Amino acid sequence: MNEQSGSGGTVRLGSGAMFDAIAGRYDLLNRVMSLGLDRGWRRRAVRALDLGANARVLDLATGTADLAIDIARAYPTASVVGLDPSPEMLRIAGEKTARAGIDRISFVTGSAEELAFDDASFDGVTIAFGIRNVPDRARALREMARVTRPGGRVVVLELAEPREGWLGSVARLHVRHVLPRLGSILSGTSEYRYLQRSIAAFPPAEVFGETIAAAGLDVMTIEPLAFGACVLFVAKSRQVSTSVATAIGHGATEPSA
Repeated sequence: MNEQSGSGGTVRLGSGAMFDAIAGRYDLLNRVMSLGLDRGWRRRAVRALDLGANARVLDLATGTADLAIDIARAYPTASVVGLDPSPEMLRIAGEKTARAGIDRISFVTGSAEELAFDDASFDGVTIAFGIRNVPDRARALREMARVTRPGGRVVVLELAEPREGWLGSVARLHVRHVLPRLGSILSGTSEYRYLQRSIAAFPPAEVFGETIAAAGLDVMTIEPLAFGACVLFVAKSRQVSTSVATAIGHGATEPSA
């Protein structure tokens, strides 16, 4: 149900391997399918971080580094670690940061569910349009809480299916029918039909907010954008000395960038 076969074998939809296949057209697809609104949504997420000087930020599901680059530009003294399960996405991300002349972003391949970083090692953590692709979202959120310093912010930006009003009906039409068809045409593959299903399966904002709170974070704001087609979640770490790393049985050594 969540897998498809290809020349390289079976690929789990939403996995790093799936995004490897569409990495080259990922930015174009995002611009066209969001009608360009994704740029403004990312700027809101960057502002929500509210970072101080010399901050260290972890951007999960960094993809081709759009959000990581925006963070580095908005906060000139910040350093960003971009993590993604797709090596091809990270290759493109590296090229983009080099062209932008930004040397404060490093990249690492990995999973949001098992972060190889020390407790409280980041001043802020972000994930844009990626949490719905994580199989165990609660575990990923606990990891975000673990690696965020007390008082630091966790910012989640995610697509959603509007549920109310006539404008919501128009947005649902776009998400359910226009978006997957347009994605398939532009990419020449069927991967983007997965997008509609993943958005429809994502929980309502208030329910996901409860999941965030249960992970050890204080939810500050839940802001619907574009009539609910996207939601910005902003939370603050309340952890003192929690070690999820020990609980789930992995080391806490930070990989070299």
